[in-house]
Amino acid sequence: MTFVTRLTLRSGDRNSLDKIVGDIKHSAEKKGVRVRGPHTPPPQTYRAPQYKRLDDIERKFPPWEYNVYERWIEISGHDASVRRVTDIEFPKGIHVEVEVLQVGLKNS
Repeated sequence: MTFVTRLTLRSGDRNSLDKIVGDIKHSAEKKGVRVRGPHTPPPQTYRAPQYKRLDDIERKFPPWEYNVYERWIEISGHDASVRRVTDIEFPKGIHVEVEVLQVGLKNS
């Protein structure tokens, strides 16, 4: 059976994210697995309010703002090939989601 594995990676550190995605893509291409991506949507900006005192919510510091960067890639191949490609140690600051779809062959 052939599988399509979609990896979605998110991080606040764009350089680290780009490095790990590049490593995955290079490893997949070296093993002969088909890779689509990385796809790069615009970063999401989050704002968190900061209060000067817990008992006085009217007095605030400027909100804390941070960006979250996202990359996703699709890897097509047999499950053993994909497992070897994704068998790496991800840094702590990177959140990884894996979605696996099984693609069967049509009967003729």
